[in-house]
Amino acid sequence: MLLIPAIDLKEGQCVRLRQGRMEEATVFSEDPLSVAERWIAAGAQRLHLVDLDGAFAGGRRNASIVEQIAKGFPEIPIQVGGGIRDADTVQAYLDAGVSYVILGTKAVSAPHFVNDLCLEFPQHIIVGLDAKDGRVAINGWSKLSNHDVIDLAQRFEEDGVAAIIYTDISRDGMLSGVNVEATTRLAQSVHVPVIASGGVNNLEDIEALCAVEEEGVSGVIIGRALYEGSLDFAEAQRRVNALNGKE
Repeated sequence: MLLIPAIDLKEGQCVRLRQGRMEEATVFSEDPLSVAERWIAAGAQRLHLVDLDGAFAGGRRNASIVEQIAKGFPEIPIQVGGGIRDADTVQAYLDAGVSYVILGTKAVSAPHFVNDLCLEFPQHIIVGLDAKDGRVAINGWSKLSNHDVIDLAQRFEEDGVAAIIYTDISRDGMLSGVNVEATTRLAQSVHVPVIASGGVNNLEDIEALCAVEEEGVSGVIIGRALYEGSLDFAEAQRRVNALNGKE
């Protein structure tokens, strides 16, 4: 089970949103590089970066910070999302040292885009599916589409995505617990790794996900719980290692 700290970038700062609302951003640090260093020192084996400005306006608005983190910690795989709407953006991120690029709204609105990028950049493309009650949300979670999350996941698996990130948007940033049941259902429906996201609050949430790892839930993205202190990353990593027989 990969524990993946989230670093959300807005105007060069590390922030967290509640349920994806830009107007509800809490600034946790003005130095995202030091935040990355903190999580890596605590044992993180991958980082999840989101360019929030890019997600809402398009383009790579926090590209320089992403590149600083990627080049500062070349041994740590980095996955980045937010505003990725063309192949040039993907290429620029990979050239900067990013390992995985996450597609969101455009993956849903233009599914052929996923297939094209998977062919051009094999094993570097992850799709993020943000859902509520089984329906996929788009446009910064402001709109629910008619797409069923499992149907889309199976299509993207056929396209060749490296993984799928599943976010229950009703829980994201709310510290209300992970939707383990919905995440497990999705993981059981595909063969590619599924990464859980949204609602992680404490060590019990991590243990609950570890219990379904064999169903295909390979990792979890952790955000607000780390920044507000309800979950200690180093302790969580030690617990995962113990469950996996590494300690």
